[in-house]
Amino acid sequence: MGYPTRVQVIQRKASQQWYVNFPAALAGAMEFRKGEVIEWTVQDRDTLVLRRVSPANAGQQAGRKKKR
Repeated sequence: MGYPTRVQVIQRKASQQWYVNFPAALAGAMEFRKGEVIEWTVQDRDTLVLRRVSPANAGQQAGRKKKR
């Protein structure tokens, strides 16, 4: 099952910023965590490959702030 998503761009005087939003259902299925580092690789003109830089549970505790 696919998740259609539009590519968005913000034009500024000296630059452009491109956005592709990640659907919540897909992020949940992948068990992404806030602040997790991922890496995009261009496989070919029609295919981007997304991979975790570190395992899914690595840094799970490190990303949390301590309550005082």
